[in-house]
Amino acid sequence: MSVVKRIIRDSIEKVKVDELLSEEYEQAGYGGITLTKTPLGAQINLFAMRPGRVIGKRGRAIKAASERLENELGLSNPQITVVEVEVPELNPKIMAARVANALERGVHYRRAIFWSLNRTMEAGAIGCEILIKGPLRSNRGRFEKVSEGYVPKSGEPALMYVKKATVHVKMKKGTFGVNVSIVPPDAKFPDKINLDGLPVIEYPEEEYELPEGVEPEPMAVEPEKAETPEVNVTIPEPEVISEAQVVEDQLYQAPIEHEDEPSTIEEPIEIKKIPDEDKTEEPSKPEEDKPDIEKNTEGAAEANTEKQTIPNEVDKEDETSEETED
Repeated sequence: MSVVKRIIRDSIEKVKVDELLSEEYEQAGYGGITLTKTPLGAQINLFAMRPGRVIGKRGRAIKAASERLENELGLSNPQITVVEVEVPELNPKIMAARVANALERGVHYRRAIFWSLNRTMEAGAIGCEILIKGPLRSNRGRFEKVSEGYVPKSGEPALMYVKKATVHVKMKKGTFGVNVSIVPPDAKFPDKINLDGLPVIEYPEEEYELPEGVEPEPMAVEPEKAETPEVNVTIPEPEVISEAQVVEDQLYQAPIEHEDEPSTIEEPIEIKKIPDEDKTEEPSKPEEDKPDIEKNTEGAAEANTEKQTIPNEVDKEDETSEETED
């Protein structure tokens, strides 16, 4: 048998084992297998979220699976080793199965794929892409694709580091296909170089030759500093002044007068009180000490009497002159 035919036969055998175990352990969080053939038999490493369901009670489930592989597929002495998946969000097989389970329960397809995408990126993946195909809205087939981060499509990194998985779901409208591609955080790309850990290179100073007859300038020597004896000085602690004390000091502080500005303080004005008429006068007080107000009132009364007497005298003179003429 040629090498090409052997490779094709081994690949087909691996796909058949994968389909059989995925149907057997669908509820256990099946995450894929690795198949290696040895002279003693076929060694299978099975990845699952819940290893207890894979093994079963006293190993009955795993024994039944190994007998089925031997009888249906013809594998010689299959030995299954169960490996627990530590971070299921970085396993494309598990995330595709979760999306398919959500679609079977009636969850909207956009909500299911966005939830799966966010969980994968929060787990630390470099990139993630989810593609769902089928009759999503009508009988006509269409696809919905969401992606985040960096997902290479071609080249060696796409073959070595990108993990892919496909799960089919049978719905009333038809069959849906869910494709999940995840780039794990430990992937290394040739276009990304990390320079951490490199030694630090120290370059020597440039040496230059002086022409003949030129002497180098002497280096300035710093004067030696005299040693000062250590003196222990105790610094008093600052007094703590409260806000109330500061306000009182501002209130009782005397105003400061400047030479340029006139003082705003006015001299006190003396106010004389006028005695009331109802109050009794002191008997010992002389007439000279009477207030000027009484003198003024007496003078005004005399002036009024004089004005009244003058016109009477004028009238008498007019009468005497009339009698003489007669």
